[in-house]
Amino acid sequence: MASFDQPVLLSEPDDDPERATVLLMGLARGGKSSICKVVFHNMQPLDTLYLESTSKPTTEHYSSLIDLAVMELPGQLNYFEPSYDSEKLFKSVGALVYVIDAQDEYLNALTNLAMIIEYAYKVNPDIHIEVLIHKVDGLSEDFRLDTQRDIMQRIGDELLDLGIEGVQVSFHLTSIFDHSIYEAFSRVIQKLVHELPSLENLLDNLVQHSRIEKAFLFDVNSKIYVATDSSPVDIQTYEVCAEFIDVTVDLNDLYENDTSNLKCSSVLQNGYILTFHKMIRGLALVTLIKDADVDSAMAIVDYNIEVFNDALKEIWKKSIVHPIK
Repeated sequence: MASFDQPVLLSEPDDDPERATVLLMGLARGGKSSICKVVFHNMQPLDTLYLESTSKPTTEHYSSLIDLAVMELPGQLNYFEPSYDSEKLFKSVGALVYVIDAQDEYLNALTNLAMIIEYAYKVNPDIHIEVLIHKVDGLSEDFRLDTQRDIMQRIGDELLDLGIEGVQVSFHLTSIFDHSIYEAFSRVIQKLVHELPSLENLLDNLVQHSRIEKAFLFDVNSKIYVATDSSPVDIQTYEVCAEFIDVTVDLNDLYENDTSNLKCSSVLQNGYILTFHKMIRGLALVTLIKDADVDSAMAIVDYNIEVFNDALKEIWKKSIVHPIK
């Protein structure tokens, strides 16, 4: 069976200063636990309907290009009571991800979020604030956009009322029933990858010299892409590449092959070629190529990806010497 790094579930906050931490917050029943189970544990979305509400903080550790911790806080927890060390918590966080249920009344959630931003930004000015406008699968396209505009406006007004200026807040429309939640988390995680400019430059060079149309560096278990080339991300292209990971890993499991040099390619009906190459630390490079000459294209791609993999190893070595702050 394919062996990729799996998360370890903990019950205490993370104290490792070299680990990038994502803090997942929001009111109760907003969808935080479902997001964690779907993205990081490959749970089917419908199975999350039976999850119990989170009663205590949980932290999950992931080893990919960076060491990552995702900490989920229960919605009913009072982060500002004397017994809770909120200052230590927010100082250790790289990104605050706040989940808002778009299908529910969200005014209380916005007030709660504004208070949290006020405190978090005061103790940690470098924190990334990310808002997931979640469960939008039940909304029409027009209503989704109206809801996003309303939430953005109200959050801006709340922060102005608190006298807060200069805080950058990113908003994402998400659902666990499509790939939008993976796309949102990919963008969040990329902000915590110190080596992202180097990775993007390497991927741009790979694309330019290999007749590749799009390249993603994926975390295999979560389907989060930690980097891609500088061309725009088309959600349909991302979906095809993410699903190809599942196909490749499932086939490898079926035949019980060695995963150390796992690679796979497939020619699609439209003439495009999908390739999968296993990289270091549970990562995989997935590319989309448009080329009629399959053998010629693959020979070039395989060689250039070997060069890319060597460069990736060097980036990883440097990241150990100069860890994420």
